[in-house]
Amino acid sequence: MEVKNFAVWDYVVFAALFIISSGIGVFFAIKERKKATSREFLVGGRQMSCGPVALSLTASFMSAVTVLGAPSEVYRFGASFTLFFIAYTFVIIFTSELFLPVFYRSGITSTYEYLQLRFNKGVRYAATVIYIVQTILYTGVVVYAPALALNQVTGFDLWGSVFATGIVCTFYCTLGGLKAVVWTDAFQMVVMIVGFLTVLIQGSAQAGGFYNVLELSANGSRLHIIDFDVDPLRRHTFWTISVGGTFTWLGIYGVNQSTIQRCISCKTEKHAKLALYFNLVGLWIILVCAVFSGLIMYSYFKDCDPWTSGIISAPDQLMPYFVMEIFATMPGLPGLFVACAFSGTLSTVAASINALATVTFEDFVKSCFPHLSDKLSTWISKGLCILFGVMCTSMAVAASFMGSVVQAALSIHGMCGGPMLGLFTLGIVFPFVNWKGALGGLLTGIALAFWVAIGAFIYPAPASKTWPLPLSTNQCVPSNATELVPPVLSSRPAIADSWYSISYLYYSAVGCLGCIAAGVIISFLTGHQSGKDIQPMLIRPVCNLFCFWSKEYKTLCWCGVQHDRGSEQETLENGSTWKQGTESVLQNGLRRESLVHSPGYDPKDKSYDNVAFEKITHF
Repeated sequence: MEVKNFAVWDYVVFAALFIISSGIGVFFAIKERKKATSREFLVGGRQMSCGPVALSLTASFMSAVTVLGAPSEVYRFGASFTLFFIAYTFVIIFTSELFLPVFYRSGITSTYEYLQLRFNKGVRYAATVIYIVQTILYTGVVVYAPALALNQVTGFDLWGSVFATGIVCTFYCTLGGLKAVVWTDAFQMVVMIVGFLTVLIQGSAQAGGFYNVLELSANGSRLHIIDFDVDPLRRHTFWTISVGGTFTWLGIYGVNQSTIQRCISCKTEKHAKLALYFNLVGLWIILVCAVFSGLIMYSYFKDCDPWTSGIISAPDQLMPYFVMEIFATMPGLPGLFVACAFSGTLSTVAASINALATVTFEDFVKSCFPHLSDKLSTWISKGLCILFGVMCTSMAVAASFMGSVVQAALSIHGMCGGPMLGLFTLGIVFPFVNWKGALGGLLTGIALAFWVAIGAFIYPAPASKTWPLPLSTNQCVPSNATELVPPVLSSRPAIADSWYSISYLYYSAVGCLGCIAAGVIISFLTGHQSGKDIQPMLIRPVCNLFCFWSKEYKTLCWCGVQHDRGSEQETLENGSTWKQGTESVLQNGLRRESLVHSPGYDPKDKSYDNVAFEKITHF
């Protein structure tokens, strides 16, 4: 493959991204130097507004894997990827209306604190360890995979970009904390949009215009979007994307520390919800840009596919190769696209480092040393940022030796996210589930998710379920490369063509539903939890939506939880709240003598705020 090297201006544009990102960290380090508390460092003083948080959320979850991978998906499999807008919508609604209110009103910093309040320490620590391991692994791959793709196409230095990413992210996370992460993400989100727009404008011009792109895409079957086939083995259909995609992204969004940490940093619950809904608009914009980039690529390469012709060696190299083709005579613009891709990487890595530092500090350090001073807590938090920055960068180095295992590592985020979603759903929606059911459900969900995912890795799905749409090499310059053919599948157990062939988007659903089913069954077998021992604010009474006509049925579905003791506002005013120090948490109840006030309720704004936290010293 011919490597097209960067020009000087490309490096200038790319370097500007890193310099500005580092500068934002320095700015907040200087600006907030007099507010040196762990609370200010880890959750931005809980006074962030919805705008930058919304941009930060979008940038963090639209990593370079999305920037490079989503257009490639559309190029190879068609525009059915567009249906993710349905999944994104459901995910944001469930997150903002089901999970966020519980986390926000509790005043917790780590989402796993909830698990101790609802169940016990064992469940909390098990979930925290799983989160730390899968986040380090995923973050390392997020750093390495796009760097490798860009290196093989553009000649951009592989290890230079890997270490620069790790160093810069660690630098501004350590200096500026969450505020630096959020504002840097907001800047990087703008870079991602600008990068996509330049590709869309120049690419459509080179492909003969927007309408020509649509016509060629339609002729190539790329615009066949909606397929109502209910076969769960099909890679992308309406059901796999809208249902399976919802489970996958809800595991990443709804109960993920990185998401919830930024939401609870907002000054009111209303701002937190607005941040999520504005973030939904950002997700739609990135999705549209990625889909049209894939269609434009197909129109441009319709007669000479660089992947099947052997010009490039992997599908994730399609987008950078396309950029180097269309911007061959425009120095600086390839650098802008690389900045766009690495903006996704920087934002994801920074969010992961900050979240890892937060859960480690809150779930382990403070549990062992509950009386640390603010100054020492801040320095420990910064030290954890450095530690996890080094670990994530080291994981990127390890990923280089994994070969095809990298693809499996990318799936771990979803494989762990499903069971974790099931665990929190058990706690928030099912009052009768006890700690044994929660822990057993979590382990069952993980076992099921890993079983199907590892089985699919060993025995790939049949070509009829996953093979890309037709790609042409008719007008390629003849080379020694051979055309790709479907793999020959032999010596396969019967389960390989059913259970192991399920769409990858259902991995999270398998883990989540398996966790919930096992949790409910184990709880009944071991003696279900008494609702009277559970604080009402730990549970979301979703049954009210279905039993609104009958107080009797609602009360029955509450399973003994006393939701009718008064409004949440009255509960707060009476001091009957449940955020407290680790030592004052009982297994399934709370010591009333040690309770402190949760975030206050503003009747004028009909929202909870974080003003109450100004006077609280967290454990």
